[in-house]
Amino acid sequence: MAMSTTTLFHALVPSNTYKSRAVSSSFVSVPRSSTPPSSPSLQFRSLVSDTTSIYGRRKFTGNLRRVSLTVSAAAAAEPLTVLVTGAGGRTGQIVYKKLKERSDQFVARGLVRTKESKEKIGGEDEVFVGDIRDPESIAPAVQGIDALVILTSAVPKMKPGFDPSKGERPEFYFEEGAYPEQVDWIGQKNQIDAAKAAGIKQIVLVGSMGGTNINNPLNSIGNANILVWKRKAEQYLADSGIPYTIIRAGGLQDKEGGIRELIVGKDDEILETEMRTIARADVAEVCVQALQLEEAKYKALDLASKPEGTGTPTKDFKALFTQVTARF
Repeated sequence: MAMSTTTLFHALVPSNTYKSRAVSSSFVSVPRSSTPPSSPSLQFRSLVSDTTSIYGRRKFTGNLRRVSLTVSAAAAAEPLTVLVTGAGGRTGQIVYKKLKERSDQFVARGLVRTKESKEKIGGEDEVFVGDIRDPESIAPAVQGIDALVILTSAVPKMKPGFDPSKGERPEFYFEEGAYPEQVDWIGQKNQIDAAKAAGIKQIVLVGSMGGTNINNPLNSIGNANILVWKRKAEQYLADSGIPYTIIRAGGLQDKEGGIRELIVGKDDEILETEMRTIARADVAEVCVQALQLEEAKYKALDLASKPEGTGTPTKDFKALFTQVTARF
């Protein structure tokens, strides 16, 4: 671990009769941070070999000499406080759980839409109930966080009366007030604005592949252009100045994670292959890894996986993010 020392203050001590063994050294360790906090909490640690303090319990005689007391800026890693929005969803629940399991690295918070969702994931105090369409509603959850993982999305509902036995195709709709424009654009914009106002250090946003093609079938669901609005929110994040990671996931599957080789790409190139799906658990792990690796910042990536049993399961996430150069 690299260290640097900084002189914080000076002291006057006798040059002759003051015993050098009285104080061997004194230093301050400062939590690691790319930018010093406005009110840093310094942990003082003193190495004193007897009961004599620098301010003197004895009477000092002789000439005084000027000595510098220095501090060592040793890294003292503090857990990141991370808010997961959409924590009641199928992928959001996994991200929230992973953060909770790694309590030495993270302090997990969740934001859900209803009290029922809060109870579903444990109902703990660090789970907030709020509506992302209302900035005031989400403000308490955002205060004091270091990072944000956005997993909110408009969810279509199937129209009743669908009969697959007749060869019918299902039709979908969005509830009033819960269209992609309101959830995936305005709701995500509200989150980004609130996070920026709170001085957040990073945002991880999970979206979907397919946004480069206006004719993608997902845009036709409910005639709501869901990928268009998602893409608009992604661009807003990329332009915000906040360090970000945009993860455009392939088709999400409820399967075990950690057993497949993950692949990354850009501009929907992966959609031209047969590897267009990914386990929710793998997306969740990539989100968590993105919070810890500098190689993940200021990047946007498409994410999918090779079929189970082919390739080598991904373990080196630094190498995975290093493959990505696209900022949007």
